[in-house]
Amino acid sequence: MENVHILTQRIPTRGDYLPFSNEQFVNNIPDPAHRLVEQLQTTLQLDEQLTLFAEFAKRIIKLSGLQFHSSLGVAQMKESDNQHTPYSFDLEVNGEHLGQLVYFCQYQLSSSIQGKLCHLHNALLYPLRNALMYNRVLQLATKDALTGLNNRSQFNDNLAQKLERSRRHHRSFSLMLLDLDHFKAVNDIHGHKAGDEVLVEFSHILQQSIRATDSVYRFGGDEFAVLIDDPEFPTNKLIAERIMAAVKNCSLLAKFGVTASIGFTLAASHDCENVIFSRADKGLYKAKAAGRNCARAV
Repeated sequence: MENVHILTQRIPTRGDYLPFSNEQFVNNIPDPAHRLVEQLQTTLQLDEQLTLFAEFAKRIIKLSGLQFHSSLGVAQMKESDNQHTPYSFDLEVNGEHLGQLVYFCQYQLSSSIQGKLCHLHNALLYPLRNALMYNRVLQLATKDALTGLNNRSQFNDNLAQKLERSRRHHRSFSLMLLDLDHFKAVNDIHGHKAGDEVLVEFSHILQQSIRATDSVYRFGGDEFAVLIDDPEFPTNKLIAERIMAAVKNCSLLAKFGVTASIGFTLAASHDCENVIFSRADKGLYKAKAAGRNCARAV
């Protein structure tokens, strides 16, 4: 795992924080770039860094949008309008390629303007690298490596937050637990590579079957969960039927004879994490006992 050294030195006279191995770099750049570095170091959120950087870049060009493309995906400034012509710049620091910074601008960028932007990029490099390292480590801690879904640790945090919100604001929700029928046979007969392909395909089905307000998790093996931002049984039933239909129509899962069993329950104001999880698990057990490839509520 990467070591993250985010805040390592404090200047007593001002209380500013500098990125690791960066004091000489910062001291050698002129204002306003120096002020930009100070502002960028106040956050490790990529979108917020781009929004701060854009305010300085707007003194050079009339940009409408700003994006940063990296291995973590695409981040962009607040209220980014990406309809105009894109102008891309590769960002590197000490031989490490961080990603690509993309400006969206109505007017063509002259070589002189591009030179000024490249000079301004020097102020962005180290804060941006720190943010990338932080978010990569954060992703490792909260994401399932195989499917990219949220992991059990993230589920525990989100479930606790939803229960607290439900008690304080009377906004209830539902919990759905799922696992794959006959999945063990896939690993035993066809190998773990085929099993991984089935898990990835099923994770795609789950993501396509829920709404934007819902969230999907993989606990490990063939065990999954969905937190549904709706306290109604008909909504849960509709999502469950959508998942089972998608599984039935999936050629890969049909090839291995894999189906899904589902249990779900509605949160109550007096619930704790263990109680609501146990209730959804009973629904899953009922689905298994009913012959699998079905959904049951408790």
